Amino acid sequence: MEKIELNGQTLRKMRKRRGMSQDILADRLHMSRGNISKLEHDKLEIRGKDLMRWVQETNSLDMLVAMGAQIDLASATQMIVDFVPTAGFIFILGGLI
Repeated sequence: MEKIELNGQTLRKMRKRRGMSQDILADRLHMSRGNISKLEHDKLEIRGKDLMRWVQETNSLDMLVAMGAQIDLASATQMIVDFVPTAGFIFILGGLI
């Protein structure tokens, strides 16, 4: 089981899984394509707020969870799948009480 680390290769994988070009992601993150390239080649360190926007735009919450929990991607994905229905139920229940 491969653990995921925050590095340029991981950022690139997030973007490519979504099928996005560097130009499209740069536009959505309000960055230059050059900075996207630098981040993906470990020439520039990503800031926390930019990482969160990157995760949102690439729909990569599973990878963020895997990095934070130091677990493999499959386990992180399963955690999210298991949590989402529970969170919805708690939200609905909270509205009824």
